[in-house]
Amino acid sequence: MHKLGLIGGLSWTSTARYYEIINQAVHRARGGQHSAPLLIESLDFATVAACTSDEEWDSAADVLIAAARRLETAGAGALLICANSMHRVYDRVQGAVHVPILHIAERVGKKMQADGVEKAALIGTRNVMTEKFYRQRLVAHGVSLLPPDMELADRIDRIVYDELTVGKISRESERYMKSEMTDIAKQDVQAVVLACTELELIVDVKANVLPIYDCTSIHAMAGVEFILG
Repeated sequence: MHKLGLIGGLSWTSTARYYEIINQAVHRARGGQHSAPLLIESLDFATVAACTSDEEWDSAADVLIAAARRLETAGAGALLICANSMHRVYDRVQGAVHVPILHIAERVGKKMQADGVEKAALIGTRNVMTEKFYRQRLVAHGVSLLPPDMELADRIDRIVYDELTVGKISRESERYMKSEMTDIAKQDVQAVVLACTELELIVDVKANVLPIYDCTSIHAMAGVEFILG
């Protein structure tokens, strides 16, 4: 098996989910006592969580580049950045290392294209829902996206940063997301892209009117493909 590096801690709750998905899949594939050969660089999320200005994103890029280089030096043959929002600096991080970094939106876009999905709603934190760094990757795979709902984006930001990233799961937030998913299903879309690694904690991806593309699971499984060769 090949060794995979995870840039995690973004937040720790979703990194734990990556670890679980990857190890469960490797065990299913190999059986016995097999588990995944992983290197994990768990960052202090507080240092990069609230990026808004270009200067703050420059600083976040430096943090991720340093992490990627440490993982590469330690022997990782490929890397995952375990957060959708941090893919805003993906190109800079990939340019700083020689090993491939598997892009979360590329993997999701490829799966949607293979499934014949042409119209979808993108759900995530504000920068993922509104900025082109993520949306363009999906559009490049033939997926037309609904315009971002700014009220939803702001509410998700509060849910993610005030609750989920600190391990808090609220019934109110669960009900809110279920209601929003029901409303989205009434629009002219074929699927929902759940582009926040924490939202899976309060959204039942298997019990929804529309198919949900859970980016965390899809990304983690791309890592499993690399591990198993």
